[in-house]
Amino acid sequence: MSSSALVRLLKSLDPLSPEVSIGDVADRLLTAEHKAFLSLPVVGSDGRPLGLVSRSRLQDIFMQRFGRDLWGRRPVADVMNPEPLIVSLETGLEEAARQITGKLQYPITEDFVLVDRDGRYRGLGTVLDLLKAMEDRIAQRNRVLRKALVELKESQTQLVQSEKMASLGQMVAGVAHELNTPLGYVKNNVQLLRELTGPLFELAEAQSRLAEYLSAPDADEERLATALENAARARERASPESLADDLGQLFDDTLYGLGQIGELVVGLKDFARLDRAMSEEVDLNDCIRSTLVIARNGIKDKAEVVTQLGDLPRIACAPSQINQVLLNLLNNAAQAMEGFGRIQVRSWADRQALYVSVQDNGCGIPPEVQKRIFDPFFTTKPVGKGTGLGLSISFKIIQDHGGSIRVASEVGRGTRFLISLPLGQATTLQRSA
Repeated sequence: MSSSALVRLLKSLDPLSPEVSIGDVADRLLTAEHKAFLSLPVVGSDGRPLGLVSRSRLQDIFMQRFGRDLWGRRPVADVMNPEPLIVSLETGLEEAARQITGKLQYPITEDFVLVDRDGRYRGLGTVLDLLKAMEDRIAQRNRVLRKALVELKESQTQLVQSEKMASLGQMVAGVAHELNTPLGYVKNNVQLLRELTGPLFELAEAQSRLAEYLSAPDADEERLATALENAARARERASPESLADDLGQLFDDTLYGLGQIGELVVGLKDFARLDRAMSEEVDLNDCIRSTLVIARNGIKDKAEVVTQLGDLPRIACAPSQINQVLLNLLNNAAQAMEGFGRIQVRSWADRQALYVSVQDNGCGIPPEVQKRIFDPFFTTKPVGKGTGLGLSISFKIIQDHGGSIRVASEVGRGTRFLISLPLGQATTLQRSA
């Protein structure tokens, strides 16, 4: 707001001449017109303010014994403040408030003078009116800021949801690929079983006919010989002796494939924790294992994963969120590999906290990048390959659990992320992004 705010504060008062007597000024301050003011302006013949005569100063004079007799006929120039607070109408509201509060003395006994750009008197402003205008301005800005904050939170929620959906899409693609491999050879084994069991059905049918001829009273030797010959050929094709080994191997492979599928399903269920409470007592090692199962497809062609999991006490946390953090760190470690590398996942505990370390021997992170990796939208990936929200969300999740996540890295040697979660955290956790 510019000078218009000060114009609204301006109180047009007839200024005093320097020759006006002190007694006349005292009488004027008693009128209803001037009761709202702490002082009256004194202006020279050129229209420029010379000073202010304050109500407080006059009160001190006339409270004295014989004050009116001694001072009443003297000019106001003898008692005015020659250095009043002067504000130009061209001054903005904030600057005017800064100038006045910087020079203001307490208790407030004077108003301030308003002048135009040529320095001529235009009126009087009251400090309380100025402060009220500032209060209204702050209230207006607060309303704008609250609205902006609501819009920002809505945008943040949408961005976080987009990041989660992107991560979910990658995870589902990886799980689907992992499921396709055991499903593929289970399907092939079933097809082989169909081919191998076909001759068995033929043998069973040939032997059934032979049994009919053997039990028939009117069977001739020619028909019986043909049935025996057909049964012999069917047995030769079926080869039951060698078939037993083949079938046993096929059944073992099929059960192994189904077991892998079951492991993935259980891992996905444990990773998502869809059937668990928002906050519960969990073993953090279980979170690590289920996340490794889900991340296996994205890691297996890029790095060897080595785990060193210590004995951990159970801790209250939101397991699906912790899994999201671990998955993000593992995927980042795999993407940092320039060749086939190594990822080490460790867990341990002391009396204060639980710790999880994810370390890789990839390309490393430069120092200037390390300072910003937890900032929202910061990413070193090409356009369309990353949103820059993964580590920011991970940081917020760990922070909401009362813990911390730190990074140490050296270019060319690798990176290590360290998560710490306190054992004595509050039972009710904040819900993170």
